[in-house]
Amino acid sequence: MTTEPHKIFVPGNHLMAGLLGEQDELLRMVEGAFQQTDVHVRGNEITVGGVDAERVAGLYEELVSLMQAGHTLEPAGLARMIDMVKEDESVTELFATEVLRTGHGRTVRPKSAGQKRYIDAIQDHVITFGLGPAGTGKSWLAVACAVQALKEKEVERILLTRPAVEAGERLGFLPGDLMAKIDPYLRPLYDALYDMFDPELVPKLLERGQVEVAPLAFMRGRTLNGSFIILDEAQNTTAEQMKMFLTRIGFGSKAVITGDTSQVDMPAGRSGLDGLETVLGGIEGLSFVRLGSRDVVRHRIVQDIVNAYDQADSDARGS
Repeated sequence: MTTEPHKIFVPGNHLMAGLLGEQDELLRMVEGAFQQTDVHVRGNEITVGGVDAERVAGLYEELVSLMQAGHTLEPAGLARMIDMVKEDESVTELFATEVLRTGHGRTVRPKSAGQKRYIDAIQDHVITFGLGPAGTGKSWLAVACAVQALKEKEVERILLTRPAVEAGERLGFLPGDLMAKIDPYLRPLYDALYDMFDPELVPKLLERGQVEVAPLAFMRGRTLNGSFIILDEAQNTTAEQMKMFLTRIGFGSKAVITGDTSQVDMPAGRSGLDGLETVLGGIEGLSFVRLGSRDVVRHRIVQDIVNAYDQADSDARGS
């Protein structure tokens, strides 16, 4: 890398304030991430020198472009952008990807390079497996893609399903009839729907059958044509359930299977995700996308927790 200084002109005091952050918090983040690089600010000009001068200057140029387009910088988002720049990935290309404009007027777009690969895989394949830890947006982005496909009339309906597997509680001890007992397991999928649609529209879509939320056991014996199907929490399926689900997929359908193999709640037996990439990896139209701690978009502490567990698992395997 060249050590020649690079200069970036920032057109406007409001943009400079946004780049630096409150009490220069964002500036310190960049300096801390690239410790062999010097960043100097004078007026509306940023001068960058040192080992990673070209890379950091490129980051600031992309940040200026994003802010001119109306994006706001915040620490968690900047941390993900820094990670991308270190991997020579384009920040601007990421933010140019729009999946959906929700019923609340918000825009759904990927927030990490891994999330963009995931969305691209969903769009380009019949079946996509999204595997990774909590907080990486696996389910939420899959629902966003499904809603967009329904709005564009690429599919006739959305089907969201999950295995009803106990995580510390048994179904028999929960109050109500069967659907009332199962409802807590499906609630995260309902929450995602209400995030994507106008809340008043969701009951109508459910009533018309354009959106269906059901436990995995209800899929047996059905052939699902013209549907966008999401199987969530797939680590809690058995091998037999996974095979049953995958063979339900009919003509004009697309399926996304999400799971986190570090959070298996099954009381016994192998997860339906175990070894599946080896078995199915060569099939055309099928993709496996693995998300990691860099793709966690919840509170920064969640990323640190994921990394700590990964390190503990690595240490345990090495001992």
